[in-house]
Amino acid sequence: MTTVAAVGTYLPPWGSARGRVLGPDEDALTLAVAAARAALAGAGSEPDVRRVVFVTRELPLLVGGNGAALLAGIGLPDDASVVEQVGGGPAVFDALAGAEAGTLVVGVDATETGAVGAAAALVAAGDGVGVELVGRVVRSLPVHSRETGGGVRDYSDARLERERGVGVAIERLDLPDKPVVVAGLPAKQARALCAGVPPTLPTTGASAALFALAALAEVGAGGLVLAVEQGSATALRVDGVPTVHRDEPALLAPEKLTRTPGPDIAISLAAYERAFDAKLRWDAGKCDACGTLALPPRRRCITCGSEDGWSLTPLPRTGEVYTTVTVHVPVPGLPTPYSLAIVQLDGVEVRALVKVTGAPAGTVQIGDRGRLVLRRVAVRSGIPDYGYALYPDTADAAAGAGAGVTEGAVR
Repeated sequence: MTTVAAVGTYLPPWGSARGRVLGPDEDALTLAVAAARAALAGAGSEPDVRRVVFVTRELPLLVGGNGAALLAGIGLPDDASVVEQVGGGPAVFDALAGAEAGTLVVGVDATETGAVGAAAALVAAGDGVGVELVGRVVRSLPVHSRETGGGVRDYSDARLERERGVGVAIERLDLPDKPVVVAGLPAKQARALCAGVPPTLPTTGASAALFALAALAEVGAGGLVLAVEQGSATALRVDGVPTVHRDEPALLAPEKLTRTPGPDIAISLAAYERAFDAKLRWDAGKCDACGTLALPPRRRCITCGSEDGWSLTPLPRTGEVYTTVTVHVPVPGLPTPYSLAIVQLDGVEVRALVKVTGAPAGTVQIGDRGRLVLRRVAVRSGIPDYGYALYPDTADAAAGAGAGVTEGAVR
């Protein structure tokens, strides 16, 4: 039996009553990092994570994999194992059921045509809830397919999926009792299969399986949880209510942004490699001679002039806006308008220049506080370039004032 120590969830702030959507600086990897960090925060202490299983159908597809950026963003050592898997809810449950202690299972939905979200489950020894595989059925009913060029074909037929897809899979599972939550189906179909009225999940793909585990907190008890996708299904029995840490900001209507055609800024792979660890792990260079911090790290210390070397040291992820500006000038490759802020980090003599995320451009003011979160700051020469952005504490208030819809409408 697998023991789940904590579940973390993440929803982007942008969306409508139909569901959340990706922000202009988000992709599957940034969502995965946000959910994983939420799960680790829910676990409390510093867990020893040695393996990450990243399940989605929207991998950024860097040749060589996305593991380095994923580990750096989560804050895990670079010798941890990363498995990147294309799949949906059943694949997530399969990974969770067979996971050893020290495994972080992350499910992400980052499609541009459906609801977006991410969730993660930390498997650890000791305290937690037991998760046991009840059964799985792996069948083929390819009502959704992806072409070589990345295009998606949809052959959906609700009756075919219900009668020859999910229906047959559940019949073959021969479940001992009705599930309390079903992931992978619209709310109406899920209710028809469940005992009682199940919570409505914000997604129906890979992340939905772990949102289903988190939803047991709303049910108030464990039980049978089912994940389905096309013709396949996996069922788990959960013996209690897991600890859940949610990063789910209030809903905000998407901004109207201008995308300007033109040549993007090309990437320098030498600069990319040199800045990678400091940039994605949010580390400063600490002078080995005098201890002065510099972001980014400098070859020559500006305080003592030493060139003897420096060591990376973690920076605080909270701070206060020292000054800010909003850019309206069209920039090829960057949707405008957008805001920049110089943030005075808490507890150290370091100020960082970052973009503002999760709030309408121009709404952040001097003195506002916030936290630093991983975002895709640009795509250069086709390569995602990740860095940190300020998510202001005022964003939730702005979301509630400007959205015109309620969270209840989404969930």
